[in-house]
Amino acid sequence: MQIADATILITGANRGLGLEFARAALARGARKVYAGARDPSRITLAGVTPLKLDVTSDEQVAAAVRAAGDVTLVINNAGIAEFGGVLADDSIDAARRHMETNFLGMLRMSRAFAPVIAGNGGGAFLNVLSVASWISRPQLAVYATSKAAAWSLNNALRNELHAQGIQVLGLHAGFIDTDMTRDIDAPKSRPEDIVAAGLDALERGASEVAADELSRQVRQGLGLDPAIYLQAVAA
Repeated sequence: MQIADATILITGANRGLGLEFARAALARGARKVYAGARDPSRITLAGVTPLKLDVTSDEQVAAAVRAAGDVTLVINNAGIAEFGGVLADDSIDAARRHMETNFLGMLRMSRAFAPVIAGNGGGAFLNVLSVASWISRPQLAVYATSKAAAWSLNNALRNELHAQGIQVLGLHAGFIDTDMTRDIDAPKSRPEDIVAAGLDALERGASEVAADELSRQVRQGLGLDPAIYLQAVAA
């Protein structure tokens, strides 16, 4: 799918990776960019159309469909990431929060906008996943479970939407230099590099892209024996 002349809706577009997706879409000649955020007053990028959108709300997702019926590309970027392991005292509540946004939010948006995109002649979903879809560490273990679920959902969507002429692209990356990772001391990619890798892959017609060196190494390691996610136990 080409970005030029596309009508694009980006969730979580007020900051970080979502804001960079909006900038890049405009630079590549998108016809229109809807910038979704819980608080649309925080959308300050010139050239986009702010849209009140909380992906955990059925009502707001339905309202977004009514407001943005010309969409041909949805970028499911909205997500949360909290520190914590799966056996922590608050892990049940933390898992609910992560799944509600990172998994069910993506599912809500996909179910709502798949008929819109099909009715507009086809298009695409670009789903922001993570290297944590494939590998888990205690620091972000609950987050990782939600992203693993989102990866599986991404693959299911690809299978179900193929016949409707809708491309589904999963974008995996490690830590990205945004507000979400400011408290993490680790190498980080530039948001513009991750966005460029994602949009380039979309325009090539790809189904999956490992957007940085870490995610490429981890993906290759899935086929090792023992696989990289088993090796992580000893790390």
